[in-house]
Amino acid sequence: MKKKYRLGQMIIAAVNAVAVLGTVILTVTGGNMAQSQRYNYAAERWRNGSDKEFSQVSCFFSEDAEFETNDAEGVRQMLTDKLRDVAITPEEGKKLIPHAYSAVAGRSMVTCEIYGKSEAEITAVGGDFFLFRDFDLLGGAFFSDESSMKDGAVIDRDLAFALYGSENIAGKKIYIGNTELFVSGVIDTPSTKAEKKCREKTPQMYISYYAAGLIFGSGGGYSMDFTDERDEFSMVTCYECVSPEPVENFTYSKVKDYLAELYKGKISIVNNKERFQPENRTKALKKLSELAIRKDSIVYPYWENASRLVELRLSFIYGGRRLLIAVMLITLVCFIVRGYIRFKIKKQDLRRAAEDIFSEIQTKLRRRLNKNAEQTGKEKAQ
Repeated sequence: MKKKYRLGQMIIAAVNAVAVLGTVILTVTGGNMAQSQRYNYAAERWRNGSDKEFSQVSCFFSEDAEFETNDAEGVRQMLTDKLRDVAITPEEGKKLIPHAYSAVAGRSMVTCEIYGKSEAEITAVGGDFFLFRDFDLLGGAFFSDESSMKDGAVIDRDLAFALYGSENIAGKKIYIGNTELFVSGVIDTPSTKAEKKCREKTPQMYISYYAAGLIFGSGGGYSMDFTDERDEFSMVTCYECVSPEPVENFTYSKVKDYLAELYKGKISIVNNKERFQPENRTKALKKLSELAIRKDSIVYPYWENASRLVELRLSFIYGGRRLLIAVMLITLVCFIVRGYIRFKIKKQDLRRAAEDIFSEIQTKLRRRLNKNAEQTGKEKAQ
């Protein structure tokens, strides 16, 4: 009997040891997987050690939503007004709400001053696009709306090697049709498994909306009619912003109230700050089909598809972790119940022992009193 009891204890101990180890491994794995999707942490990069709270929201649109660059500026102005209502204004010389907008403009053949050429997927970008992407810059520099490099292009390593056979080509000229651009910077290709899986094999190139207008025009389609006259390109399928957070979910709720109904069925709004939290990912297990099956025409860039893939994986990881934690909690509850029962039994035993001792003391005391009374009676009789 004792051997069976000890064997049971050993099995319970082993199961819980595995549960503890598994919980630690899944926690570390999940945390590293979430952190690898760096674009979701633009708010932390912008915060840069400040004691103020910031939040990041990403919006993705279908092509027929007709969300454009002016609308992107409208979202930022709306948030600025809402923050002003709660007495939050920009500090002198600092931007209050960094934001970014982008759209895949199309694919085109890119050539250079020598023999190199390659097809590239070209994305038009505006605002603080590269703050949100956090690309690994191998050489050169990023551009922004505030810079004067309207004809600059940031290209990935694959395109750089296809054109010039090197990644050190910042400042070199490249051509799309008759439009001349220069290489502003060269970035590394994505390194995470999720990003590699979701990214097109075609080399990537990022240009300003000004340059996209020269190349693709307002229709967003590819045209062989290249001129020096700028034809505006304004379509936006991805909008992102980082904003101060005076109360929890302030930015997300304001953006949702402003855009959700207006672009109903044509927009997906993501609260980047909370998307990878374990409790949210575990709850998502109940609606995995919504993550796995897309029933809309919304355009998701590869970095968002990679994050959605990580969301799916994290749902299983944190779901498994919850099961392991449940095993430990059940064991703990069982030990508490068993300890309480044993305590009650011992308490009853102690009570009986105390009662027996008290009863014995009473009996001895009664005998002594009787004996003393008898002796006193005898002394009086004499």
